[in-house]
Amino acid sequence: MKTVSLSGFPRENVGKKSANILRKDGGVPAVVYGGEKQIHFSVLENEAKKLVFTPNVYLIELEIEGKKSKVILQEAQTHPVTDRILHLDFLEISDSKPFKLNLPVRLEGFSKGVRNGGNLSQNFRKLKVMGFLKDMPDAVKIDITPLAIGDKIRVSDLNISGLKFFDPENAVIVGVQMARAVVLEEEEEEEEETTEESEGSEGSIAEEKPSEEPKKDE
Repeated sequence: MKTVSLSGFPRENVGKKSANILRKDGGVPAVVYGGEKQIHFSVLENEAKKLVFTPNVYLIELEIEGKKSKVILQEAQTHPVTDRILHLDFLEISDSKPFKLNLPVRLEGFSKGVRNGGNLSQNFRKLKVMGFLKDMPDAVKIDITPLAIGDKIRVSDLNISGLKFFDPENAVIVGVQMARAVVLEEEEEEEEETTEESEGSEGSIAEEKPSEEPKKDE
């Protein structure tokens, strides 16, 4: 995993009023858990944005008053209207314990099915995994080059050493579907063929029907 550094500042007062004052001064209240005890602190809002508004995940070297620890961002609370960051939750991790993380899905290559006119459909942008730090990648990389029209990649198709996936095994991560325009065109062609066959059959019946003999004069 990529590593970034983050400076934290201890919070003396914890509460709604204190948090609002902190936000007005350009800070974001935060907490780190998973260690010996929970630690309440704050970070600069501009630094927090680099961790929140990105598709990437990072191993964070957090330093508070000279003490360093390895953490990952677990949750970010944002304002529903302004998207301003309201609170951050971090999890302290170690080399000896596995941890859960939502990893971004990164598609690589250019699908064969898309080259042939299909549409690429990605249903998952992130996947929940668990593993040790030494096995944790930056993203779940999926090569979509061999995907033809109608092909799909499910969670059960993934096999990354050291990682356990928590999403349903039959869930489709990405697939290539036939473009709607192509489907409509094929349906129209089938209808035309059916109509032509029907008209041809009627013509044959008409030709095979014997003509009535003229009546003889009595």
